[in-house]
Amino acid sequence: MNEKNKSQSNKFRFIGLIAIVALVTVLVTALLMNIAERKYEGQKPYVRLVEVGENDTDPAKWGVNWPKQYDSYKRTAITTRTQFGGHGGSEALPEEKIDRDPWLKRMFQGYAFSIDYRDRRGHAYMLDDQEQTKRLTKPQTGACLNCHVSIMPIYRDLGNGDAMLGYEKAHKFSYQELSAKLHESGHAHTVTCSDCHDPATMQLRVTRPPFIKSIAELAASDAPVPAIPSIERWRQNNMNIPYNPNKDSTRNEMRSFVCAQCHVEYYCSSKMPLTLPWSKGLKAEDLEKFWNDTRFPDGKRFFDYVQKETGAEILKAQHPEFELWSQGVHARSGVSCADCHMPYMRDGATKISDHWVRSPLLNVDRACQTCHHLPEKEILERVQVIQKRNYELMQRGGVAIEAMLDAIVALKKAGVSETDLAPVLELQRKAQWRLDYIAAENSMGFHAPQEAARILAEGIDYARQGQAMAATLTKKPVDISNQTPSPKQ
Repeated sequence: MNEKNKSQSNKFRFIGLIAIVALVTVLVTALLMNIAERKYEGQKPYVRLVEVGENDTDPAKWGVNWPKQYDSYKRTAITTRTQFGGHGGSEALPEEKIDRDPWLKRMFQGYAFSIDYRDRRGHAYMLDDQEQTKRLTKPQTGACLNCHVSIMPIYRDLGNGDAMLGYEKAHKFSYQELSAKLHESGHAHTVTCSDCHDPATMQLRVTRPPFIKSIAELAASDAPVPAIPSIERWRQNNMNIPYNPNKDSTRNEMRSFVCAQCHVEYYCSSKMPLTLPWSKGLKAEDLEKFWNDTRFPDGKRFFDYVQKETGAEILKAQHPEFELWSQGVHARSGVSCADCHMPYMRDGATKISDHWVRSPLLNVDRACQTCHHLPEKEILERVQVIQKRNYELMQRGGVAIEAMLDAIVALKKAGVSETDLAPVLELQRKAQWRLDYIAAENSMGFHAPQEAARILAEGIDYARQGQAMAATLTKKPVDISNQTPSPKQ
């Protein structure tokens, strides 16, 4: 190679080297800039573009400051399904439970749930569904809005600034009266950001007066609460002031408490303020004892309704997700509601809770596999086994309940005295409470599988005891040949 060609070749190599160095410099600079931007984004997860306060109940306004959370929150309107329900939206009202399981309709005779009782939908529809239910053809109290709407401004208004006082007045208004106040005031939104977040700091908090009052009563009891260690610490310190979840709980506990403001068992009617039955503990029989010991203002024993066919004074379970969860292994292992139903997700450099509240079965990789290092198929199969077993037990319970109702109706037709009938009706009350407890709870037993199975087994036993006792009064043999129902799902 001559000197000219050699010089030209070296020149090209030099130019190529400069180009490579320049490209690497650009790439490294871009990477460093991206890292710096991500670090800044991580340090500043949001920019407060608009001010929000206690009375800002429209989630869209909060979404200006927290668009990532708001985007996922809006997805609660998307239709989703699991075998036994799950969370999801729809353009149409969901299926009637009382059509799918006629024993539910019969159990609820004398109560508005025998008119209309549908599958649940996502948070986006919680107010719409309540406003459309046929149960409103019967008188309903304004306290029913506690869990379906951003109610706190109305409570403060009713109480002249005191939300606790306002809550204690709400049951005296009809549903229509309090609903009109909500719509007129512009607060007719479903569960919103201020229900769970302090608008000044965005810290998690609980706002609903019934929860604040009842969790303090639970703490003041001697009932074991292994799922809520902050209560145990509060008890050990011999506190002289009531347990305050907004001060005494941990952040991890708060990730369940915000859900427990609504996903709980309660009384909601016009005779007394909305009540959570926790002062004796969180087990099904603890709640039952609370109700059995409760008296209405007129002195009569508490009941939710009188069953139309038998005249029994019945306890109607609502949706005791928090109570059943508290008895399960996840709760005792420190797994919160949000860990499964609002798991953390990565968005850019920030880690946020997914506000698309839904069944973890629809989000296994983030909801389950962070702890359970198993294939998704195996996880789903395990859950299906648990839920199917509880479902089949529940259906057996439905058959047993109907057999008991038939036996009681026969007693009444035979003219058996109220005195002789009373112990049978008590067994009906106990049986229906247990069966309804799991039927109304929205995990098909998964929140505490063995506890759910125990409750259902007790319900079946009490129903068969009632049937057997009725047989002794009529001197007829007990027929339990129809105890195994045909699977429907």
